[in-house]
Amino acid sequence: MSEQTIVTPPPKPAPVAKAKKKPKELAVVNQSGCTGCEVCVEFCPVDCILLIGGDPLQPQKKLVEIDLDICIGCKLCAKYCPWETIAMLPNEEAYISAASGWTEKTVLAEREWMANADAIIGEELIPALLTKPISAQ
Repeated sequence: MSEQTIVTPPPKPAPVAKAKKKPKELAVVNQSGCTGCEVCVEFCPVDCILLIGGDPLQPQKKLVEIDLDICIGCKLCAKYCPWETIAMLPNEEAYISAASGWTEKTVLAEREWMANADAIIGEELIPALLTKPISAQ
């Protein structure tokens, strides 16, 4: 009897993910004017706007922060912000402004672009819109 060797083909390499195209502009919140009204949260198509809890002495005072790594630059949040506190900035400038004096409180402190920010580390809140029970009709 002759021995047969079974040859298995090598595994296919994993597909290479395309790099995400960077938007020309990104949204940045100037938190000093933010009231935490959540209007921008409702309009964001990619859920990149995070709600941050306020001061323990003023729990009703909330802020929002935009995750620049997720933002697609659609401009809807800036368009509908009633306080005009969201600006669309050129891509690289947005990262610098977010990490400088524009961000007072952050939940994205682990991000490379927030590493040197003076912002206080806050706690993320789930928007009320997502936590309200749906009433039976």
